Amino acid sequence: MTKRKKISRSIRELVAQRAKYRCEYCQCPEDFAIQAFTIEHILPRYAGGDDEISNLAWACFGCNSAKHVKVKATDPQTGKLVVLFHPRQQQWHQHFDWNPDSTVVVGKTQCGRATIEALQINRKGVVNLRRLLVKANRHPPKD
Repeated sequence: MTKRKKISRSIRELVAQRAKYRCEYCQCPEDFAIQAFTIEHILPRYAGGDDEISNLAWACFGCNSAKHVKVKATDPQTGKLVVLFHPRQQQWHQHFDWNPDSTVVVGKTQCGRATIEALQINRKGVVNLRRLLVKANRHPPKD
């Protein structure tokens, strides 16, 4: 068994900067996280994914843990198995939107809805954090 190479600090910083220091799935800002953010392999290593920057996303602990090795999930509306959101190949706003008070992510597509469910993007702690950030005028992200 070959030893996995650790992702360098410079690559980690590049991925974080590219993500504007937000989780590329739930959009939570890193500076308000209670657990460290991490490099997420969009296509998991076990499935042939590599450490190329085009396969790396910046993710909060919650989204990364929920995604783990998933690449597909069921759309709760249609029951179809679909590919999860790919931050390097897809635009967030094409698949997701905010509810009227910007505390809950809403899926606009099969991919969006399946990703929300699979990654538990609207878990209680994240929704509560968004409520506070809205009151502080720090959410939703302006871009």
